[in-house]
Amino acid sequence: MRLLVTGGAGFVGSNYVRWVLGHTDDHVVVYDALTYAGHRESLQDLDDDPRLVFIRGDVCDLAGVTAAMEGCDAVVHFAAESHVDRSIVGPDAFVRTNCDGTNVVCDVARQLQVDKMVHVSTDEVYGSISEGSFTEADRLAPRSPYSATKAGSDLIALAYRATFDLPVMVTRSSNNYGPYQHPEKLIPRFTTNLLDGLTVPLYGDGLNVRDWCHVRDNCAAIDLVLRRGRPGEIYNIAGGRELTNRELTDRLLALCGRDQSFIQPVADRLGHDRRYSVDAAKITSLGWMPREDLDEALAATVAWYRDNRWWWEPIKQAVMAKESS
Repeated sequence: MRLLVTGGAGFVGSNYVRWVLGHTDDHVVVYDALTYAGHRESLQDLDDDPRLVFIRGDVCDLAGVTAAMEGCDAVVHFAAESHVDRSIVGPDAFVRTNCDGTNVVCDVARQLQVDKMVHVSTDEVYGSISEGSFTEADRLAPRSPYSATKAGSDLIALAYRATFDLPVMVTRSSNNYGPYQHPEKLIPRFTTNLLDGLTVPLYGDGLNVRDWCHVRDNCAAIDLVLRRGRPGEIYNIAGGRELTNRELTDRLLALCGRDQSFIQPVADRLGHDRRYSVDAAKITSLGWMPREDLDEALAATVAWYRDNRWWWEPIKQAVMAKESS
């Protein structure tokens, strides 16, 4: 099979490309604009694989998407603006990439009659839940520009299924962690700060709850949906390990050899959802289950950032320079 992977130089996308090339005989075309979240270096260990083709391009570019998708049997659509804090400061880019870009990808997939498509989304589209877990049938109640545009992109993809019979499926994962994650995100930001002897900014009271899923588990789930999922269906993906942000911070402090004095409480994020949780029974019925132990995988993640400064230091320095300008 020949796959088009949009956003394949981003965090989850690059890990998914690595998963496919390591577990199948498929060929992969990566299509990525290489904006702040996409980095060609995230794929450089795969450069010698003849099954990988990289094309730089924007998902809002109809001609570019068409050229990249021609000859592909399936599409896995990761390309998205994905950081809540950035969406609060500049929501326009999120509407353009997440909604307009998804419309372009779906329309091209329809015209080229691809066999199947997976649209990769997030549990944040459901909003906050105090008890229990959201199922795929629950209503969407996004509370940030980021999650609202992801909810919109989900509905665009599903509308292409209803209107044009596009064989699209949607995945909604809980928070991911692992290698090659942009250092603006919680785990890599806290880890890299602590490795450099800097404090970590903890929002509010630190009691916001997130379920953590290692990126390899998410990639395995996405790939299973691609190969065994039913068109038109939505699949929640959960790691099954809920932690408050304070509990997670304490684990990172211990792994980095730092004490409580490295925590810097900061004002809470605008519209900060208290708790996310999704029910993953539907994808579990396909034969998936999370395999990564959180404590072991978190330690391995910290070790990866400790050993791969070449990857994250230039990215972080660029972000800090932009913030200070």
